Amino acid sequence: MIKKITLTILLLLTVVGMINSQNGKQEVKPEKRKQLPSLAIGVGALSFNGDIGNGLNLTSLSKIRGGYNLIFEQRAGRVFGFAFNGIYGKLADSERGSSRNLNFESKIIQADLHIMLHLDNDFLFKRTSIFAPYLFLGLGFTKFESYSDLKDKNGKSYFYSNNGLIKDKGDTTKILQRDYTYETKLNDSSKYTNSTLAFPVGLGVNLKIIDNLYVNLGVAYYMCFSDYIDNLKSGTNDGYVYTKVALQYNFGKPYDDSNPVYSTVDFSSIDNLDSDEDGVKDGEDRCPGTPKGAQVDISGCPMDSDEDGVADYLDKEPLTKKGSFVDEKGVTLTEKMIADKQTQYNAMATERSKLFNENPSLKYLKQVEATQRSGNKPKTGGSIPFALKSADKNNDGYISTEEIGKAIDSFFEGDSDFTVEKLNDLIDFFFEQ
Repeated sequence: MIKKITLTILLLLTVVGMINSQNGKQEVKPEKRKQLPSLAIGVGALSFNGDIGNGLNLTSLSKIRGGYNLIFEQRAGRVFGFAFNGIYGKLADSERGSSRNLNFESKIIQADLHIMLHLDNDFLFKRTSIFAPYLFLGLGFTKFESYSDLKDKNGKSYFYSNNGLIKDKGDTTKILQRDYTYETKLNDSSKYTNSTLAFPVGLGVNLKIIDNLYVNLGVAYYMCFSDYIDNLKSGTNDGYVYTKVALQYNFGKPYDDSNPVYSTVDFSSIDNLDSDEDGVKDGEDRCPGTPKGAQVDISGCPMDSDEDGVADYLDKEPLTKKGSFVDEKGVTLTEKMIADKQTQYNAMATERSKLFNENPSLKYLKQVEATQRSGNKPKTGGSIPFALKSADKNNDGYISTEEIGKAIDSFFEGDSDFTVEKLNDLIDFFFEQ
């Protein structure tokens, strides 16, 4: 018995060492589990292993009895826990042979404390898995009260004959039938007490149904420190197996959310955030920053009813004929207006090609900006096109050299929707404004 207990403890300590070693390799500190208890109530089957019968046999109906259990556990971290376990049930076994005919049934009350080792910590299973396996060992107290079926319902004592019949011990000519009522108390207080210590070792798994509610499946072997549960001493202590199914409820939240990085974050509000208040959530909005009051489509982009490329809220000519060329305000351009703009653009393009494109520099753009802001050079453009509005960080209606620099930085960092073509358009607009 001592060897079995020692080997079991060494095995469990080895598993604990493996878990701690594995966790020690992780660079990120794991979340702490909330220190809140769990309660499980279940039913199960008890199978006796002692001096009567053919040893441990989990399929023998003659020795299987029912039981009830209650478990109250307090977690002490993500691996360890401490649990109080209570069992109420019966143990039984019988033996019929040529040399002896024995039977017993005992009511038991079992109370013990367990050290739990939970493996739902990324060691074998992910914490998000529906499977939460565990191991445990403990020390408990077993109270038993054993009886035997030695008489029939009329109080006649059994006599087992060699031909397999049960006869009346007082009159062997009469055949009796066992009534399986255990009426004769067996405990001999002069030899032993009807209580003992027990050493439980077991394993199980919690199967998640919904948040905080689990089905608990488990099996445990109880090594008792008494050989008298069946009222027969043969040199080996008695024991039993308890197989259970229970419904377990975990109180509180499964993991600690006190991390300051997340404690003040309302994730449900983030999911429903609509920064520009256009009725389309940010996660689905393809055109963030839409001005208030502007009508948008299901993608959050401003409506363009006449499809002239200018949003309705900016369009000064809402019913432009399809195919017409328009300015930044959506007004149709005449051939003369187009020719004038082309001439103006060509003149500026020549200047840019000479002073900027051949030797690109924000320094030159700053010089142009200074001229524009001084009023020495008249502005020839208009309001910022919608496609370029995201570059106007301070929303002052003017694209500055600083904002062009930020747009270029964002392009290289890959966190904006600007392309090479849009950057060229942005610089073109800078000269036109």
